[in-house]
Amino acid sequence: MKKSEKAKALFGNGFNCAQSVFAAFSPESGIPEEESLRIATPFGGGLGRQQLVCGAVTGALMALGAEKGKGTHDPETKKQEVYLLTRKFCEEFVKRHRSLNCRDLLDGLSMLDQEENRRIKELGLSETRCRRYVEEATEILEELLRREETS
Repeated sequence: MKKSEKAKALFGNGFNCAQSVFAAFSPESGIPEEESLRIATPFGGGLGRQQLVCGAVTGALMALGAEKGKGTHDPETKKQEVYLLTRKFCEEFVKRHRSLNCRDLLDGLSMLDQEENRRIKELGLSETRCRRYVEEATEILEELLRREETS
């Protein structure tokens, strides 16, 4: 199963955007899926439904860090390489969706406002847009990692 399909399946089973993307990369990161789901929980809905940075983005960036990040014994250059990949990821996501901000991606509607959250549900934004953000964040990261391996 492709990672984007895995992420969409997790999202469809009630996991949040960040959980879905991060857990899709569990096999490569060495972090068990159950642990990945727990770690990523607070990042959903743009950091606890505050609608700051999109959870699909933070999930992908956590996966990037888990796979390529700088550890205790790694050279400083490792951090710079990950920062560069982070910028490339963000540039591509913004190119496709105009923003990294969850609230912007949901037409300015607030998840924390009862009326606006009802509107989000009525419009099916979670099932359509958020599902697409989960899929595309996963695909963008997969492509970046693939290019990184071949360069």
